[in-house]
Parts: sequence; structure tokens; C-alpha cells
Amino acid sequence: MEQKSKKKLNVIDVIAVLIILAALVFVGSKLINRGGMAGEEAQTLHVTYVAKAEGVDKSLYENCLEHLPSPLMASGEILNGQIESVKQEPYYTLDENGNWVEDPYHVNLYFTASIDVPDATVQTTKVGDQEVRVGKTDYVLKSEYIEFSNITIVDVQWGE
Repeated sequence: MEQKSKKKLNVIDVIAVLIILAALVFVGSKLINRGGMAGEEAQTLHVTYVAKAEGVDKSLYENCLEHLPSPLMASGEILNGQIESVKQEPYYTLDENGNWVEDPYHVNLYFTASIDVPDATVQTTKVGDQEVRVGKTDYVLKSEYIEFSNITIVDVQWGE
């Protein structure tokens, strides 16, 4: 006897095929969008920002100057930006009479850094995994030789 072999697709087979197709479309779109078109250079935007470290030991100013310019780092990797300069300003505290006086042992440091970031329709400037925007108070400025945490972004300039 000859058996007729009829293959039927059941609902589970159809769902499995749809899941596999969706996964292939997703992976393909990620690969296409990853680097843009072949030979096309990714668009970047030059960003310069100033970060303020308040009330740091006065000797840190001279130590930072020795290592500038210094490439920016994030997650153990060197980024395509750098800390370009640092300037110091007096740090003031209240004395026992409630008057503001200059602290002889501490200063405020203002670091200027620049980096090229991917240009996007909605601009979210990120240095490594950290967003850079005016008023951010928990920023970590990190390079090969310099690191300050919980500093404040006081200025951001997008473009040349």
C-alpha cells in the first residue's frame, strides 16, 4: 500500500516561523543601521563643555595642569575627546561670624573638555554612558590621569 504523505502546518509551526522571521528582520535592521551605508562616514557633532569641581584640595590644580591635555575615558576605554584645560577660582566658606571668606586650602576647578559625539535628530549628548547637560550634578570627569566625581556641568556648546 502506498501511503499518502500530506504535510500539514499546525498553529505552533506557523508561530515558530513568524518568530524566526521577526528575529531575522530585527538582526538585519540592526546590522544595516550599525554603521550606515557602506563607505558612508557617520555624522558627528563637536561638543565642548565645562565641568566645575567645588572645594577640592588646592594642590590638585597644579597636578591637573601637568597632565593636560588628557584623553577622556569611560568604562576603561579612551574616547575621541579630551580634557583641554583647567582653571581655578577661590572657594569660599562661612567663618564663625557668618561672613564669606576665602578658604586657603581649597579651590573650585573648572575643566574644559571637548568630544565628537554622534549627531542625531534628538540630541542626547553622551560621553561614554553619561549624559552631558547643563546643571547635571553627578557627573564623573575621567581621563587617563585625572578623575573627579560628583561635579557639575556648568556650560555646554554644541558645534564648532
